[in-house]
Amino acid sequence: MSRITRTVVALAVMVGVASFGSIEARAAERRRTVDIAICLDTSGSMSGLINSAREKLWQIVSELATAKPEPRLRVALLTYGTPRYGADNGFVHVDHDLTDDLDGVYETLFALRTNGGDEYVARAVKTAVQSLSWDKDPESLRMIFVAGNESADQDPRVTNEVACEMAARNDSIVNTIYCGAENNSDAAGYRRVATLADGRFAAIDHNSGTVVITTPYDKELSRLSGELNKTYIAYGRRREAFAARQRAQDANAMSMSASASAERAVAKSSGLYRNSAWDVVDAVEREGKDVNEIATDELPEEMRKMTDEERIAYVEKKAKERTEIQKKIRELSAKRASYVRDEMKKKSLSDDESFDAAVRGAVREQAEKKGFAF
Repeated sequence: MSRITRTVVALAVMVGVASFGSIEARAAERRRTVDIAICLDTSGSMSGLINSAREKLWQIVSELATAKPEPRLRVALLTYGTPRYGADNGFVHVDHDLTDDLDGVYETLFALRTNGGDEYVARAVKTAVQSLSWDKDPESLRMIFVAGNESADQDPRVTNEVACEMAARNDSIVNTIYCGAENNSDAAGYRRVATLADGRFAAIDHNSGTVVITTPYDKELSRLSGELNKTYIAYGRRREAFAARQRAQDANAMSMSASASAERAVAKSSGLYRNSAWDVVDAVEREGKDVNEIATDELPEEMRKMTDEERIAYVEKKAKERTEIQKKIRELSAKRASYVRDEMKKKSLSDDESFDAAVRGAVREQAEKKGFAF
């Protein structure tokens, strides 16, 4: 079958499927990007902060997934305050560049370890501005979050004024999160950095401020998350590794709590969870890729002997299954959110001093200024 014939067949099979193929690809082209760089202090006392990020990353993703129009989310992870990163680098390290591969970011987050050292807030901001592959579209939202618990004025080479000026030239907003009491003298430095860069300041309890509510819906959401994995068609030379990594991040979330696992399921049901680089369904739906242009030896075994028409139909079948599971997840998610709100009210709980609340609040506020609605 010629390439032209294959294309005609593909179009014939896909026509009328609203969420499939080029329709979704064209929608993706219209999406504005939200770039979020998270800079975490990894000095010895910051284990609570890292665990909070592990616990609540998927809730942050789910929050942004409610934005209209739906954005393209990319996340970067930087750490600072670890001696082995070296003084020349200001003890700052880019652990993960900006990417929509959220499983990759989560995997990196779980690999972080704490170690004592000097925490240079200004250098963390400067590194984020200079070293990350920021989206260049003027309509994109570029945000930096710096979280730590020591003085923000330690850097002997770069001042906060210079770092924030660099961020402003990059049209990046710098939000600061002080891990400690708001009336602590060191909190003032974090508040000033946020002021310099048009950002938002928050003081949190990084050791016990995170609120985790177990709900009757968590177990089923985790199960559906596993069912969702079965709709992925891994392709490429590293297809097995990517599929295994997806399952591993399910396990990482579950290792934190049933709540984190449920939140991951909700995030996986959203349009912000994208795996076009290794999943055929996402590649076809989101990037307009022709499944029959993928080398046969890069497809899973069950697809290799299929005809072109059978491959197209198989991808469509998996896409439909995924849509149905995602719908179930969203329905349960609404019930779960209502249950969490009721429990927090009943127990007089507040997440005002949590890492995720600080991030979610800033994201919502600054995204709305960019024309997004929640």
